[in-house]
Amino acid sequence: MEVGAPPPWRPHGDLLRLALLVFLCLWSTSEANEQLAEVPPRGWNSYDSFSWTVDESAYLQNAKILAEKLLPHGYQYAVIDYLWYRRYVEGADSNSYGFDNIDAWGRPFPDLQRFPSSKGDKGFTQIASKVHGMGLKFGIHLMKGISLQAVNANTPILDIETGKPYVENGRQWAAGDIGLTQTKCKWMDNGFMSVNTDIGAGRAFLRSLYRQYADWGVDFVKVDCIFGDDYSPKEIITISELLQGLDRPIVLSISPGTQVTPALAQNISEHVNMYRITGDDWDSWNDVSSHFAVSSAFAAANKIGATGLRGKSWPDLDMLPFGWLTDPGVNQGPHRPCKLTVDEQKAQVCTWRSLCLLFHFASPLKLFFRVTLQMTLWSMAKSPLMYGGDLRHLDNNTLSIITNPTLLKINHYSKNNMEFHYVYGYGESTSSRGYSGHLSSRYPVHLTKHDGVVVGVTSCGSDQAKGWFVLSQDGKSDHICRNYRTENGKNISFCLGKTKPRIASDDFTMDNEEHQAKFHLAVADMNDSCLDASASRRWTASEIKLPMFSRCKWHEKQLWELNDKGNLVSSYSRLCATVESSKEGVGITGARAWIATGSKGEIYLAFFNLNDSTSRKITARISDLQKVLGTSFVRTHSCSCTDAWSGRNLGLLKEEISAVINPHGSAVFELMC
Repeated sequence: MEVGAPPPWRPHGDLLRLALLVFLCLWSTSEANEQLAEVPPRGWNSYDSFSWTVDESAYLQNAKILAEKLLPHGYQYAVIDYLWYRRYVEGADSNSYGFDNIDAWGRPFPDLQRFPSSKGDKGFTQIASKVHGMGLKFGIHLMKGISLQAVNANTPILDIETGKPYVENGRQWAAGDIGLTQTKCKWMDNGFMSVNTDIGAGRAFLRSLYRQYADWGVDFVKVDCIFGDDYSPKEIITISELLQGLDRPIVLSISPGTQVTPALAQNISEHVNMYRITGDDWDSWNDVSSHFAVSSAFAAANKIGATGLRGKSWPDLDMLPFGWLTDPGVNQGPHRPCKLTVDEQKAQVCTWRSLCLLFHFASPLKLFFRVTLQMTLWSMAKSPLMYGGDLRHLDNNTLSIITNPTLLKINHYSKNNMEFHYVYGYGESTSSRGYSGHLSSRYPVHLTKHDGVVVGVTSCGSDQAKGWFVLSQDGKSDHICRNYRTENGKNISFCLGKTKPRIASDDFTMDNEEHQAKFHLAVADMNDSCLDASASRRWTASEIKLPMFSRCKWHEKQLWELNDKGNLVSSYSRLCATVESSKEGVGITGARAWIATGSKGEIYLAFFNLNDSTSRKITARISDLQKVLGTSFVRTHSCSCTDAWSGRNLGLLKEEISAVINPHGSAVFELMC
């Protein structure tokens, strides 16, 4: 080296450390800024096959198959559903008390017998690491708020900033200070309740909860008993804000979906990534068919793919209960096959005006009518796709249905998804009844039948929630009434007797002004029966019309108040009651259709036959497609057509597209017009 020449450059230790720190900060910031749920999430959830009894071995076996067979098709989330912290021992069930593992801070901790890798305060870190090693993302189910067990134990609240009990205003706060006992989950009242997010201690508890889940490596949380008629908007928004503050992106899904309307979701969808819009979906036709009206309403309200938490949000039609399943609420794993019916290995495809061509598919697969129909609706409505069956028993037929390339392309990448109201069944146009077409069920989702009317709950901003008034009668108790129809020029009203809360509780006193304004609503011809705002057990999608009166008791779900806007407000959910004639709540039958568009000018057209026993010819005119989608997609009155399920090219169709659809069956066509 020459004298006086500068020495060779060597990186200084401090510079190396600084560079590494900058790199890690940039990497962490990039991960935290990741856009979530840009397309509807897909994955597997343990609930339909294991109820709450899944263990580490069974879960990882399913995750391995998910990675091998479904991850290439976009199914990436492996979710452990509810009560993973409950000990699976004699006496424990889905609503038992005293069997949950909670840590010193009142937070749920995995059952060590079912999840042995959690020993040593590891939580789900090892399971999450294995799942990530498979290329998957790890998800867990949560209940809202805090457990009754933690509240009764009055556990301290962790301050994650200090690592010590949370202190504010000179006092140490505990679980008993934040649990809102009057908001216990109605279908798990021995389990969980909301927390008071108006105080720092309540927010501190939730902050410690979700910080722990991020530390475990969680990528997806499904929070239950927080939406629908269990509506807890303050807690939803608080959780969303806490997740935004984490350095780990976590998808937020909320549930259940009973009583959900587009109006109810209006102010919540931006804070989440998935939100249920129905009750639980099981393998029954009534459950499947109940999804048509609600999915149509959310499409019409432009809620599909709207702005969400760090990305987009998606109305969720619930899981796909295919394959090997269990039953709702049982202490038993997978033990039975899906109950949905078997296809007859042929499809009738009618083209041009009245020419019907019958194709017998060469494939030996026995497709499930209702399974294919359900997969079709879920895809056309762009619902998240969460498979529910035990993947260890995944058969080739089911695999082919849930990985159909055209349906998956529609589910992720299509646009302009909507119900198509201009279809003809046996030559009769459903559009003759106006744009609402053949919708035979409308919002709000119905709750209670009594004396020819149906009582429901909906967003208080809805016009359907207004119009309640006090009817005073000399010498008799006041009634709370609402006009719901007109007959011979006279208003016909539905009324319930207004009574003071009948049963006291140690949790409340009647001295404060807030509770003095609340009342029960009793039914004269039902002994000691009061109106509930929500059910006492978890609903399936087809049970939304069950009676909602039960024995009067002191619980927020039976307490109501009337405001000066004419709203009858539930103390439990802060949703408002509405009423209409039960004649408007008839079942859904007949022909239905959906359309969507692709990025290359494709049109996707799906037909559904909801009849129980009769095959139905369903027809759509190309001119009506043009009327709805415009000339950018429909340039001529002839379209090339491919059947999505068989892959068969049906050639050039002129004027109209027709198909004879079996009962509970469907067809999907990809058109270029």
